Amino acid sequence: MIYRFGISDISPATFFGGEFIGAKAVVDEALAISATIIRAGHEGFEAFAVLIDEKGKIASRQKMVEVWPNSSRFEAHLRPNSLGDWSFYIEVMAENPGEFAMTLTAKSESYPIKVERVRALVGNWYEFFPRSEGAIKNSDGSITSGNFRSAADRIEGVARMGFDVLYLPPIHPIGYSHRKGKNNSLTAGPRDPGVPWAIGNESGGHDAINPDLGSFDDFKYFLKVAKKNNVEVALDLALQCSPDHPWVKTNPQWFTKRADGSIAYAENPPKKYQDIYPLNFENDYPGLFAEIYRVVTLWIGLGIDIFRVDNPHTKPVNFWAEFIAKINERYPQVIFLAEAFTTPAMMHALGKAGFQQSYTYFTWRVSKSELEEYAKEVAYGTSAFFRPNFWVNTPDILPFHLQSGNPAAFALRAVLAATLSPSWGMYAGYELFEHVPIGEGREEYRDSEKYEIKVRDWQAASKKSLTLTPFITKLNEIKNQNIALQRLRNITFHQSDSEQVIAYSKKEGDNLILVVVNLDPFQAVETMVHWNLSSLGLEDKGFEVTDLLDQAKYSWGRDTFIRLDPSRPMGRVAHVTRVRN
Repeated sequence: MIYRFGISDISPATFFGGEFIGAKAVVDEALAISATIIRAGHEGFEAFAVLIDEKGKIASRQKMVEVWPNSSRFEAHLRPNSLGDWSFYIEVMAENPGEFAMTLTAKSESYPIKVERVRALVGNWYEFFPRSEGAIKNSDGSITSGNFRSAADRIEGVARMGFDVLYLPPIHPIGYSHRKGKNNSLTAGPRDPGVPWAIGNESGGHDAINPDLGSFDDFKYFLKVAKKNNVEVALDLALQCSPDHPWVKTNPQWFTKRADGSIAYAENPPKKYQDIYPLNFENDYPGLFAEIYRVVTLWIGLGIDIFRVDNPHTKPVNFWAEFIAKINERYPQVIFLAEAFTTPAMMHALGKAGFQQSYTYFTWRVSKSELEEYAKEVAYGTSAFFRPNFWVNTPDILPFHLQSGNPAAFALRAVLAATLSPSWGMYAGYELFEHVPIGEGREEYRDSEKYEIKVRDWQAASKKSLTLTPFITKLNEIKNQNIALQRLRNITFHQSDSEQVIAYSKKEGDNLILVVVNLDPFQAVETMVHWNLSSLGLEDKGFEVTDLLDQAKYSWGRDTFIRLDPSRPMGRVAHVTRVRN
C-alpha cells in the first residue's frame, strides 16, 4: 500500500544493543512524544500519540500539536500510570481522505517505555558513614567507632532535614593488607579503621557486616528506624575486594594476575589503590555473575531497594545490562545509581544499560553558561536514557568553589542542585561548611572520612548556628511540596542582564516555580530578569509571587528588577518563588 504520510525522527527512541530500549519514565510522569510528520499534497491531517499499557491495551490517545507553524514537528504528552513495560506509537489520519480512502491512516512502529517507581526520578539523598555517627573520642586520643545502633539515632535528624534516601558507604568487613592510613597514607597505624571500599577479611565479604558496626540484628534495627522515619536506605555495591577477601582464596580466577602470578591492584590514574583488587569478568563470567546476584538479592531480602554502584564504568556494560534486567524482572522496585565520573559516552551507555540514575558533572558546572547548557542537556538531550542526580559534594570531591568556606557558596550550590534536578545529594559535613582541601589545587578533603572516623558535634553546631541545616530543611520542604521541582523535562531558562545571575522556571500543571540565583557568593548583584511570559503561560501584565524561602511576596512582571545580596541571611543568595494563581 502506498501511504500519503511520512513519520520520522520519532522521540523518545533510543537504540542500544541492537534494539530499541525503553524510554525512562516514572508513574504519572508526562512523557513528551514528538515526530516530524509530512503528507503528500495540501490536505490537512490529524496526528495522535497512542499509549499502550503493559498488558498491550490502549491506555490513552492524545492529539499531537504542531510545535510551531510550518515546522512539521508535532508533539503530545503521554502519562503512564503504573509500573511496567509500556509502549507508544504515532498514528496519522487524513482529514478528507477523498479518493485516497484506502490510505485513510498511517501508523509508526511501536517504541518501548520503561515505567518505574517515582524514586527512580525523585529523591533527596544524604550520605553518612555509620562508623562516624555516635563515634566517641577518648581521652587517650583513640576513637570508639559508631555502629548501627548509634547511627540509628542520627536518622531522625536526617529525616527532619527533608532527606528521604540515606546512602551508606560499604558496610562490610575491611581488609588489613595494604590498609590505607590517614589522608591516604600507605602505612596504616594500629588505630586506623581502613577504607570501607577495601572489602573483605576473615569475617567475610560482600555478604557480611563489619563487626565494628554490629550484627545483622543491629542492621535490621537500623532499617526499622529508617522506615519509621520514611527514609529509604541505599547500600553501596562496590564490586572489588581487599587482598583478604574470601573470594581471593576460593575463586582466584575472578582476579587479574600479573606475569609473576601476583594479583594486580586497582588503579585510576593518577590514583593507586594498593588495598583493592578489581574483579575480572572474563575468566568465569557465569560464576561471578551468579555470586554477585546472590549477594545483591541477599540485601534485597533484608529490605534494601536502592544500590549506589561504585565505579560501574570499570565493569563490562553488557554485564550491567544483563544483571539489572534480571534483578528488575524479579524486583521491579530496585533502583541502581551509577557512580561514574567518566566520559559522557560511557555514562550514557550505563544509563541505556539500565541504571535508573547517575552521578553527573553538575559538581563542576559553575558559570551561568555551563549550568544552563548542562541542565538543558540532561533535561532534554539525554533524558530518555539518563536520569541525573546532582550532588553538591561527595567524600571524594571537595569542589574548588566550596574551599573558601563561605556559607553563601554552600547555600547557592544547594539551591541549584535541589531545583535544577528532581534528585540531588549531599554528603555529611556539607551543612557544617567543611571545606579544607588536602592541598592546593586538589579537590579532596583533608582528613578525609574515607580513611578515618570523623567525630562531629551536631548539637553544638546547631546551638551556635554554625550550620546550614535550617536552609537545607527549607529547600527540601519546598521541593517536596512542589511537583514542578520533582520533574526533569520541564525547565526553561530566562534572560538576565548579569552573567552572575541565573534565572529559570519549572512548570507542572498549575504549579509554576521561578528561581533566581546569584552565582557570586561574595558580591551583591543587581540586575533585570526578563521572563518569557509565553513559555510561562502568563499574560503580559504583572503577576504575584511568593518567595518560598521566607514567604516574602513580590509583584513581578515581564522585566523584573532583582537584587540578591549574599551577605544577608541565606535566603538572599536566591529567590525560589511560586507564582500565585
